[in-house]
Amino acid sequence: MIRVLICDDQVVVREGLNTILSSADADLEVVGLATDGADALDLVPQTQPDVILMDLKMPHMNGVQATRKILAKYPNVRVLVLTTYDVDEWVFDAIRAGAAGYLLKDTDQETLVKAICDVYEGKTPIDPQVAGKLFSQVAQSTPRSKSNLAEKLSQRELEILNLLGKGFSNAQIAQQLFLTEGTVRNYLSTIFTKLNVSDRTQAAVLALRYGLVAKDK
Repeated sequence: MIRVLICDDQVVVREGLNTILSSADADLEVVGLATDGADALDLVPQTQPDVILMDLKMPHMNGVQATRKILAKYPNVRVLVLTTYDVDEWVFDAIRAGAAGYLLKDTDQETLVKAICDVYEGKTPIDPQVAGKLFSQVAQSTPRSKSNLAEKLSQRELEILNLLGKGFSNAQIAQQLFLTEGTVRNYLSTIFTKLNVSDRTQAAVLALRYGLVAKDK
């Protein structure tokens, strides 16, 4: 059962999402409804969610601030942004804060439910409109040389980073490389430290930016 906390300042949206997720044909349980980021931060220890559906533009504490604070205190929680904002500033700030995925509110029920499950499994679902902005920004950035980045990592770490950049979950990486999920998590922790990033989304962006994701033949 995936425990979900919904954070949105619009009561109609909160109740609507609660109804959608509660009636979904998936192992989801809505454990709380937060009115803003500060409320979500208070509710996390009480509700112990696996995934938080986080809006961004809210009073008192916005979604970016809340994501940063929540993940600092509860690093095992996954935050899936669900918002109407696809402008660059919101996208990049949310990802830098540690959001594990970014969807827009016009996402259909099936896609939303799948994204929650994917985030829970360690994947990073990104709305196509948002992905275009993200990777356009990555492409326009001036990268460090591939060799300088690659030399920080062992061959096995590069293999794992390659699969991470392709959107593989920990379980899929483990299966592909004949490792245990625990071993994959340990490798990822080391990779994050070496690359000076805090989460898999940032690591995947670096891998794509520096050409460390092999193209499928």
